[in-house]
Amino acid sequence: MHDNGHYDGHDTQDEQYAQARPSVQLQPLSPEEALDLHLNRMGEDHTESTVRSHKSRLQYFIQWCGQEDIDNLNDLSGRDILRYRNWRKKQNGKFEGDIARSTLKTALDTLRVYLKTAAKADGVHPKLPHQIDPPTLSKDENSRDVMLEHERATTILDHLRKYEYASFDHLVLELLYHTGMRRGSALALDIDDYDRRDQFLMLNHRPETDTALKNGKDGERPVALSTDMCRVLDDWIEDKRPDVTDEHGREPILATQHGRAHKTTLQTAIYSVTRPCTYTGECPHGEDIETCDAAIRKNDASQCPSSVSTHAVRRGALTHWLDSDWTVEDVSGRADVSPQVLDEHYDRRSDIRKMEQRRKNLDKL
Repeated sequence: MHDNGHYDGHDTQDEQYAQARPSVQLQPLSPEEALDLHLNRMGEDHTESTVRSHKSRLQYFIQWCGQEDIDNLNDLSGRDILRYRNWRKKQNGKFEGDIARSTLKTALDTLRVYLKTAAKADGVHPKLPHQIDPPTLSKDENSRDVMLEHERATTILDHLRKYEYASFDHLVLELLYHTGMRRGSALALDIDDYDRRDQFLMLNHRPETDTALKNGKDGERPVALSTDMCRVLDDWIEDKRPDVTDEHGREPILATQHGRAHKTTLQTAIYSVTRPCTYTGECPHGEDIETCDAAIRKNDASQCPSSVSTHAVRRGALTHWLDSDWTVEDVSGRADVSPQVLDEHYDRRSDIRKMEQRRKNLDKL
């Protein structure tokens, strides 16, 4: 630390534990102004949905600062961070039980990035962000294991092909399970992105017209389709799709009477078709199908314990490809996911199954 009070990058005792009045030259910065700076900075390199997620998570910190009368981040100390962590862990002080460890980790990871922005703006001690200590998650905690197994997916699709062929719900499940693409990617597709002759869909990053891809331009890619998948797409477009455009004049493949489908519409469709009562006529949970809210109201389909999300469909598709001896590289390229993320969040094969699939390489030794 120099005599002029400026931080010189070398550790001293007061820098090891960031304090409310550190030996650095800080400028007043309110939690709200820091949030604006952070979100603007995030917007330069991340999609709108990521920025919205950060804003939503950080609202809890802004709320806590208000409750604690912290209107200048210069006063924020490591002890305050620990107090906020405990408050957030206890569901914002409202309940006895703790929030999920994965939720707490995400909240603290986001807070650390926010405080790094504040540090760059001379609003907090430069060591403070590094004092945040998110919980370390096991593989099971870090990734939900719920997925749509291949046998079940096939049963549901067989039912839809017979009784609801080329309907919106049928197309959504057929498309998501066949391509393994994210919900947002499916929503971004236009009719012009579909090449009928060469049988593929082209995913394009178009944030200027509200259809950004999760990984931006890096997520742009062609996705090959089978003949059967193309047939469903053709029949949907020709016979069932509403003749509408979105607010930008584009023709979305996944359209409703109101234009481009919303993400909740896709989610509801998947929750709906994965209820066992819709394709077996029976309830494995002992409910009366005639009176069960989840059975009789589509918008309540998520209440069914057996219904799954769009992400579970994606996880099931990717696991099925790996189980069918696809290479990690091929799955990674088709689904736009890194090998590491693929292993941690999507691959649900057992260790024994992986070993058996590797066994065929022994002949190459």
